[in-house]
Amino acid sequence: MFQPLDPLLHSELRLAVMSLLISSGSAEFPYIKEQTGATAGNLSVQVEKLSTAGYIEIEKTFKGKRPCTICRITPKGIKAFENYVESLKSYLGGLGG
Repeated sequence: MFQPLDPLLHSELRLAVMSLLISSGSAEFPYIKEQTGATAGNLSVQVEKLSTAGYIEIEKTFKGKRPCTICRITPKGIKAFENYVESLKSYLGGLGG
């Protein structure tokens, strides 16, 4: 009846990161930090977990002389997010009364 929820996405910050990236495709680290309200350290750890799972890619580059980290959602990440949303729907389906 209930579909299992992906434990990697069932974290508020990781879900927020994926939600941002699902709509934009990619985003710079400072933007994600600002939108989520996360600390740089916590966000860095969570982004690394998503990257290790293959849900996002992390590109480290430079803007002029300043480092720039860009996060991009992968096809695997898109599929995982879609599956997560479908799993949530299985839990919410019984609320209709």
